[in-house]
Formats: sequence, C-alpha cells, structure tokens
Amino acid sequence: MTKATVTNVTIRPEETAHFSGLAQQWWDAKGPMASLHQVNPVRLAFLRDAIDAHWGGDIRGAAPLAGKSALDVGCGAGLLCEPMARWQAQVTGVDATPENVGVASAHAIQVGLDIRYLAGELSSLNIGQFDLVTALEVIEHVADKPSFIGSLADRLAPDGLMVLSTPNRTAASKLLLVEAAERVGYVPRGTHHWDDFITPDELRELLSDVGLVMGQPCGISWRPSKGLHLSGSDLSLNYIVTVTRQADPMPVSPGRDHR
Repeated sequence: MTKATVTNVTIRPEETAHFSGLAQQWWDAKGPMASLHQVNPVRLAFLRDAIDAHWGGDIRGAAPLAGKSALDVGCGAGLLCEPMARWQAQVTGVDATPENVGVASAHAIQVGLDIRYLAGELSSLNIGQFDLVTALEVIEHVADKPSFIGSLADRLAPDGLMVLSTPNRTAASKLLLVEAAERVGYVPRGTHHWDDFITPDELRELLSDVGLVMGQPCGISWRPSKGLHLSGSDLSLNYIVTVTRQADPMPVSPGRDHR
C-alpha cells in the first residue's frame, strides 16, 4: 500500500455538506438513515462482545462500561453514543458536521442522557484519551486516512480498546453498497465513493504504522434469510474489527547472553 502524505486535515467539505443535509432525519428509522438503524444492532452486538472480552466483564451485566470513558468519532446524531451511555460510559461524541452535533445533543437531552458532543477536526480538539474509541463507517469518508488513524491512536488510552468498521473495497461492495443501494434509495445518493473504501490489509498496515494491532476482522454480511448479521468468513461487503496498542517488548536484563 502506498503511504499518503499526512496533512492532519481529514474532513472533506463535500462530505460535511452531504451529511448536514441529512441531520434532521437521522433519528427517523424509516428515513434516509434507515440503513444505519438496521446495522446498528449488529455493530452493538460485536461491540458488546469486544468490551466483555477486553475487560473481562460480566457478560450478563447491564453496565459493561461503568467507570470508563468512551469516544465515538464521526458520531452523527448519536446512534452509537446513546447505547454506550446506557452501558454507563462517560461518552464524548465528535463529528465534522455541526448540524449533526446539534441534533445529537437535543436528542440526548430528550431521552435523559448526559453525553458531551463536539464538532470539528479530531486532531484539533484537546479532549485527552479514552478507554474505548470507536469510529464506525467513518474512515471511508475522510480525506487523509493515515492522519485520521493517527488521531484515533492519540485518543486511545494505553490499555484501551478501539473498534472500527468500514466497507471493504471489493467488486461485491461496489455493486451492492454503491450502485444498487443508492439506486433503490437504501442509502442517500452520494453517501459512498467506492474508491475510498479500504481493505482489511490496508487498514491493518495503517494501524501498524502508529503502533496499533488489528484483531481478526469480522464481516457484516447480508442474506435474504438472515438480513444483516455478523459473519466470520464473509468480508465482501463490510467488516468490523477490534484494535489495541502493540505490547511493549520484554525488557532485556543487563549482563545476560540473549543470543
């Protein structure tokens, strides 16, 4: 994979304009964001399993993020932030689109959740580090992927967990996620640009460049009989992964022959 020049500017004005126009309809489960409402339970199932595995929590517990901080990057109107807040995390949501942040803040107040929302470039926000960092269906929309991954790495606490999801760049995703989905109105026109999709190998390399380790990707697949579901083998449309920091190498004791 050819490494791009890092610019620290990841927000595309045309992407901001596109999602600004959809902000007021974000919480309409039958509106233009219906696809996100349908995939959200699938993503949350993966996220909950990842949280329990990483911190060894009670898999039946209702508050797996109690005492932990969580950052959702590209949060939209809060579809992921609100479940994480209900899992008792201290949640911050960041989005490039001020209109999304306004809708997210209003909805959180309406349902009685305390969530901090911020608009802007992640790298320019002085918000510290978080136990959990998520960016679901975001990296395919950014202008500078290495810079974006670097900003995510900067926000991850030393023993933290990151979860990313994105469409894969395959012939199947071009046909179904871009051409067919936009033609039938499943996603708004202009939402996806296939050339910006990233393969698991490309994502793994970007993460490795900033000292992060990607877990085994899990597909988010669709079949008429099952609908959207997690698939360990089918990565042809979309995939979701866990990410952690690389473990520090074992120190070498002085005076010992380690040949």
